[in-house]
Amino acid sequence: MFNLDPRLAGDTLLVGELPLCRVLLMNDAQYPWLILVPRLADVVELTDLSDTDYQRYCTESRAVAKAMLEVYPDAKLNIAALGNVVSQLHIHHVARFNNDAAWPGPIWGKHPAIPYDPEQANALVKQFQTQLSIKEGS
Repeated sequence: MFNLDPRLAGDTLLVGELPLCRVLLMNDAQYPWLILVPRLADVVELTDLSDTDYQRYCTESRAVAKAMLEVYPDAKLNIAALGNVVSQLHIHHVARFNNDAAWPGPIWGKHPAIPYDPEQANALVKQFQTQLSIKEGS
């Protein structure tokens, strides 16, 4: 049974569900940042996915990347699967800009998160739901 890691749950807002993955918005207004988490139990590494699920994961990651570039066409997209703190498999999709708070360095550990205000978060979630053809509340 799939359970989202509590740290991911606490740091993110739900965008919705794709066929394999849950799409989450990192609640940090400094960096536009989506996270894909496959809804499968006990998956830590990409190699834990079946060939079919791996292909689906890649397809969904590409769709998220395209959606982010539609919303932020001037961004340099950073895509990474890190697991040093949260071992549950998840892929970060971060839009970077040469004037963001951590540029040109990595975003992790640079600055404390600045949560979105509720209206801004809701608007961004809806925008990504539209881009990804996710029904609200899925």
